[in-house]
Amino acid sequence: MKKNFIVPLLGAVLFACQTTTENKSVSISGESLKAHIQVLSSDDFQGRKPFTEGETKTVNYLTDQFKAYGLEPGNGDSYTQEVPLVELTATPSETMTIEGNGKTIELNVLDDFVAYTEKVVEEISLNASELVFAGYGVVAPEYGWNDYEGLDVTGKTVMVLVNDPGFASGDSTFFKGETMTYYGRWTYKYEEAARQGAAGCLIIHETVPAGYPWLVVRNSWSGASLYLDQSGGNYQPDVLGWITRDAAIKIFEASGQDMKNYAEMSRSDDFKPFSLGLNASVTVRNEIKRDQSQNVIAKITGSERPDEYIIYSAHWDHLGIGQEIEGDSIYNGAHDNASGTATMLGIAEAMSKIEQKPKRTVVFLAVTAEEQGLLGSKHYAQNPIYPPAQTVANINMDGITAWGPMKDLTVVGYGQSELEDIAEELAKNQGRYILADPDPGKGYFFRSDHFQFAKVGIPALYASGGYEHMTKGVDYVDSLNQVYLTSQYHRPQDEYNEDYWTFDGMALDGELLMNVGLEVANSTAWPSWKEGSEFKAIREESRK
Repeated sequence: MKKNFIVPLLGAVLFACQTTTENKSVSISGESLKAHIQVLSSDDFQGRKPFTEGETKTVNYLTDQFKAYGLEPGNGDSYTQEVPLVELTATPSETMTIEGNGKTIELNVLDDFVAYTEKVVEEISLNASELVFAGYGVVAPEYGWNDYEGLDVTGKTVMVLVNDPGFASGDSTFFKGETMTYYGRWTYKYEEAARQGAAGCLIIHETVPAGYPWLVVRNSWSGASLYLDQSGGNYQPDVLGWITRDAAIKIFEASGQDMKNYAEMSRSDDFKPFSLGLNASVTVRNEIKRDQSQNVIAKITGSERPDEYIIYSAHWDHLGIGQEIEGDSIYNGAHDNASGTATMLGIAEAMSKIEQKPKRTVVFLAVTAEEQGLLGSKHYAQNPIYPPAQTVANINMDGITAWGPMKDLTVVGYGQSELEDIAEELAKNQGRYILADPDPGKGYFFRSDHFQFAKVGIPALYASGGYEHMTKGVDYVDSLNQVYLTSQYHRPQDEYNEDYWTFDGMALDGELLMNVGLEVANSTAWPSWKEGSEFKAIREESRK
């Protein structure tokens, strides 16, 4: 991680910080957090994948904990919300064939490409589909940018770069510079390709602009995947996929194009999309299974304004049992996201012990299928139990560091919401400082469940410590971050580790996030999106 992103403390907050003083005796037990994580990330829970015995055990555990704390059911008389999903187990052909210009390239599945479909069909193909290079695959009128300008891609397959044109440009005013916009997310690439009428979309993977190595791609986009089971199908191209940088270079070379600096070329003002003069062929076969997964939801009803809501969210799911790595095939997901789920349980337990109940209703929402594309939170946002216009704030927990107390409170998507101003003041009370996300180019703001709340206008906070240890400094945390990202993230090795996992820092984060929620719950004010946020207009429209 970089070491130069400390943000000066802001001078004012919109809320008087009284709740913290009134509830100084309320704390979160580190031992309780440890116990939750040990259970949720145990082999017995089989990696907590939806549609498995691991889901049943997880949902039962969360429900039992909420009941034990005395929380009310969050969905009428139920502690769950059904989430209809379809499981597609994709089996691509062993090779993707690229032909043209008298040349044939055979790309090997998993090593060179992954391919799948979100169409609920048993088989779908690209048959000699014309390949087109469309730069970053972005149409952004507010930036005067159109990577598809003058090009008809109907029925064709587009190759596009990961991230957006601002990344690595050296210009903070170009898009958002190193900070990824939604135009840089892979979900956007597919959506835009579909709007353009493309039959296929292949994203060129590179580790730095993507934010994760190829192993994550091949693990996440192969085998069984879950999607919301929506009538009318998914608005996506027929075939979706990723290819490695090396595979892309082979394709560029076969096209006869000089593409040595294709990323730099694609961010230039005079870039024009073009056909590569090659055709792609690949087939995807699906096994189809429909079922219901569950969001788990509980609440503490507000004492004065029960029809105004603060929602805490954390995803309970992980990747289940998958490809064996280093002799282990259970993807336990201790950090991602037993840690966030445990912290939410810790907040729920602590809040349940406060004598003076919050004035607004506080909701605890453990969502399913985050790892499959934020599906549980997406379903909730599309089918809200509590009206978005009456939902004051979302506070999301995903990957709470268990490496000790941190000086920082890192805010992902810093500058978006006034909730961060409240968090900043409370961090000062803990002797901590606010830090903007040191890796904004990785697009973490679009990669966890708060994003689905933001898309419907609800101000959201996604923050935790994870940069500078209170006593061991920046380098200690950086070394553990690098180990996690390179050898544990989305692997079976994301397990509880007694050698260096501690829970005092996790409890510190939990107490801070709890107090943010209490500040909002006991206030009459409505935190809003800041000027320049793409979600501000959505909120203002919903509150009319």
